[in-house]
Order: sequence, then structure tokens, then C-alpha cells
Amino acid sequence: MTRYLVVPQWQGSPSTRAMQLIDGAQAIAGDLPRSSTTVLDVPMEAGESLGSGIHRLSALQRIRGMVADALAAHDAAAPDEPVLTIGGDCGVALAPIAHAARRAPGLAVVWIDAHPDLNSPASSPSGAFAGMVLRAVIGDGDPGLSLDGEVTADRVVVGAARSFDDPELAAIEELGISALTVEALREADALADAVLATGADAVYVHIDIDALDPAEIAGNAHPEPFGVTVGELTGALARLRQRVPLVGASLAGYSPASLAAATDDLGPILRVIGALA
Repeated sequence: MTRYLVVPQWQGSPSTRAMQLIDGAQAIAGDLPRSSTTVLDVPMEAGESLGSGIHRLSALQRIRGMVADALAAHDAAAPDEPVLTIGGDCGVALAPIAHAARRAPGLAVVWIDAHPDLNSPASSPSGAFAGMVLRAVIGDGDPGLSLDGEVTADRVVVGAARSFDDPELAAIEELGISALTVEALREADALADAVLATGADAVYVHIDIDALDPAEIAGNAHPEPFGVTVGELTGALARLRQRVPLVGASLAGYSPASLAAATDDLGPILRVIGALA
């Protein structure tokens, strides 16, 4: 059985709608099985950058610790049950990826997102951690909010990205990160093939809902045209799970205009969650 950890974190987002990520996480939580779902009480304060180049770093560090503690408690109670983490912004994936990498040392990370989130604190145009998370996953970030060698760049597969900053394009080339276009993802086996090509024997999947085409979902603060459909994404995930063990996953980026408006989007979101759970 899958467990759900809901983390209504907004502090990593660059959006003027960042606080709506709280509504998005709560709306999703309302449709998850209550007995299998934990909702973290995320602090509301913005926090300080602490001279790091990452806005709200102190709050993000605190929440990362809370997520890590929740995952440790889960392991003590039900070590064989996978956890699906629900955001909030994409920064919620950092601690779960570290957790998954400890469970599966040969881990690959699939990052399905309209934006590759590969800026560093020095290159980021916004200072928002959500645009730096994948760079932190491979250990190339601020020491206060970065992994330490658990996942290497050659074990990362980016999918459906179609909006890049120049430093992110440079990082993909220089670090040897695999990247699949939206068209490539439409081939059902392309994602699984890319993961297996890394030599990994287990996988963690992170999905930002802006990977989906804007026609599929309205509650998206950063819509990018020409994304994947829900059917294309869930088909690729199904084939991936048939061929590679999934040891953890996260979904982030849902920011509805209001809790009432969330009703229209929950069908597609729950289909994606079903493909991960």
C-alpha cells in the first residue's frame, strides 16, 4: 500500500501565486485515503536567505528537516510501504530523493517538469529554490540545501522540459544529463529505456504538473504550451514501472485559483497520482 505525505510548502516558489500551492496541496489531500495520508503542518513564515542566494532558505531547511523526520517515522512503522510526497513547490522532493537513494543505492531520478530546475544559486534569475532543486539533488547547490553524492548526474533523466535558462542548457550538456522531449515521451517505452540506459536498478519519479499541456489542467502558475497529455504521461509511467522498481515519487506545482476551482482539475491529477501510487 502506498502512503501519502502532503507538504504544503510555498517558500521555494518564484510565483506571485505561491500561496495558492497551499490550496492545491490541501485540495489533493482531501481526495486521498485518510488512513494513509499525513499532512505536514508547514510553517507559514517566509524565512531568510542567510546570504545564500536562495530566497527563504531558513524556512526551506526547516521544512526539509520536517519531511526527513516524517519519512524516518514512516520507515520505523511501515518500512516496506512506498511514499508519494505531494507538494507544494518542487523543493518538497529533495528529502524524499535522499531517502530513496539510501534505500536503493543504484537509484535513477526522473524529473518530469516543463522547467528542468537546474539553476544554481549563482545562476538563478529569481533566487527561488524551486528552480534549483534538481541541481541540488546532484549535489551542486548550496551546502545548506543540497544532497551529498547520493545521486549523480548520469543517473538523472529530465522529461518534458521545454523552457530553459541558458545555464540550465549548459548544465545538461556539461553534466551529461539525459533529456527527453515531449515528443520522445510520447513513445511509451522511451522513458523506461532512458532510465535503464543509466545503469540504474531502481527509480524515483518527480512530476511538476506544468509538464502537462495547459489544456489538461487549469491550476498551473507557470503554463508552458505543447506539454504532454495525462494519457501520454501515465502510459510512460506504466511502462517504466513494469521495467524498473519505483522506490519513491513526488508531485508538485498545483496552484488552483481557489479551493472551489480545484474540483475541475482533480480528475487529471488523481490519474497521475494513480500511475505513481
